[in-house]
Amino acid sequence: MPSPSKLPDPDSATATRSLASRIKGPVLLIGDVHGQLGLLDDLLDRASRCGDFRNRWVVFLGDLVDRGPDSRGVIERVLELMASHPRTTAVCGNHDLAMAGSLGLVPVPIEAQWAKRWRRGYQCESTFRSYGVEPGDLEALQQAVPDSHAKLLAALPWVVEHPEVICVHAGLTPELPTATQLRILRERDFSLHRPPWLCRADLSERVAPSDCRVPIASGHVARQQAHVDSKRILLDCTGGLGGELTGLLLPEYELVTSHADARPIRRRWWRFGRRAA
Repeated sequence: MPSPSKLPDPDSATATRSLASRIKGPVLLIGDVHGQLGLLDDLLDRASRCGDFRNRWVVFLGDLVDRGPDSRGVIERVLELMASHPRTTAVCGNHDLAMAGSLGLVPVPIEAQWAKRWRRGYQCESTFRSYGVEPGDLEALQQAVPDSHAKLLAALPWVVEHPEVICVHAGLTPELPTATQLRILRERDFSLHRPPWLCRADLSERVAPSDCRVPIASGHVARQQAHVDSKRILLDCTGGLGGELTGLLLPEYELVTSHADARPIRRRWWRFGRRAA
């Protein structure tokens, strides 16, 4: 495990102030990027030509790193976007948590064994290589990761709340009241070995809590095409393994991808500005 003395302060004002967790106004939701810098640049280029982009929030739905070839480049691009377009934020994905936990950037319990799990099961070799480090060498990776990257990973919120949509990487579980889950997500309970809202694959296929009055936007599980209905918005269309990086423009209800300009969703299940039943 990397030396704690070299870790960034995850509670520093600089780290936390730069990532909003409560937003309002027009939004671009972006599915899992997974180190695919070229696809991200293509999507952002297309999205920037849609309406008044300057006043639109850009929300990454987690999993910035792993699988794709340039995790370092993706994190750097997100930081550049935050500087040039302050209405930029992101939620933490399970891959982001795995990297942060492995490097000791967040206070995860030792029993969670994030370093072992990340190196064995998260296809993170390309992340090491993007920083010029031999895969698996955590000590070298800690030295190679710029402090700005470490601060971003440490500060990622677990949820971004908008009056008309909740953004969380995997989803909410129907077993608990929405308010209870949002409280835990806002507090980022790192004592949990495997936070379900970031890690559980089945949440993308399950219905939202019955008391949730707005749709839940997530990524996490790769699918062939985006899904939008009155309860769920699912936007991971690559899984870091090719395909089209996908975003959703709200309130326009238009999908924009790395391969195609914005196009309306054919069937509108709900209207932005009208709470789901």
